[in-house]
Amino acid sequence: MKTLQRTPGALRDPLLRDVLSVAVAMAVVGASLGAIAVSSGVPLWLITLTAAVVFAGGSEFMAVGLLTAGAAPLTAVVGGLLLNARHLPFGLAIGGVLDRGWPSRLVGSHLLVDESVAFALAQDDPAQRRRAFWTTGIALYCAWAPSVFLGGLLGTGIGDPEAFGLDAALPAALLALVVPKLSDRPTLRAVLVGVAVALLSTPVLPEGLPVVAGLVGVAAAAPLPAALRRRRA
Repeated sequence: MKTLQRTPGALRDPLLRDVLSVAVAMAVVGASLGAIAVSSGVPLWLITLTAAVVFAGGSEFMAVGLLTAGAAPLTAVVGGLLLNARHLPFGLAIGGVLDRGWPSRLVGSHLLVDESVAFALAQDDPAQRRRAFWTTGIALYCAWAPSVFLGGLLGTGIGDPEAFGLDAALPAALLALVVPKLSDRPTLRAVLVGVAVALLSTPVLPEGLPVVAGLVGVAAAAPLPAALRRRRA
């Protein structure tokens, strides 16, 4: 009982406890990104700056993968824009959570990631939604860039990434980001279509472009026509 009474108040707060666990997981992913990028030839300052300015793990992993595979920088930019197109409906969904002033909306849009939106929408009370969004966004941002930098420092002493299996860490990290979302049918459809397009286009497209071509799978996440839904039912 005495041990429980000494537990810090922050750890008894379900929101803070959950956010902290997500931030720790995010730091591990960020460190792997930094190590992979630097060991693959990306300058430490560049990947750290990207982590702070872009703050989108999936896009950063994609950019590193495309650029180190020999794709043009424009390809990485277009791929990142397409991948982050989901932020538009995210913004519409939680626009009321942000304050009316433009500074709040500007900072809030930078903290708009899957986790901050999910934590916010899980709350019923508007005040709790606002608290969840800002708590999650700030915590994850403070964990992301420093962890990428520390991982990059580790990567500078690794040498050949294949000797430590880091060449497999990038697809493994991307897979870890996708797998938890496959229980959602629209997401599963998008992934299956994207994988099929990427595999079929690999023999005919230059290196790095099949991944971008696979982004057409996003269209498969659109709601099915009403007539098709009734037929399946």
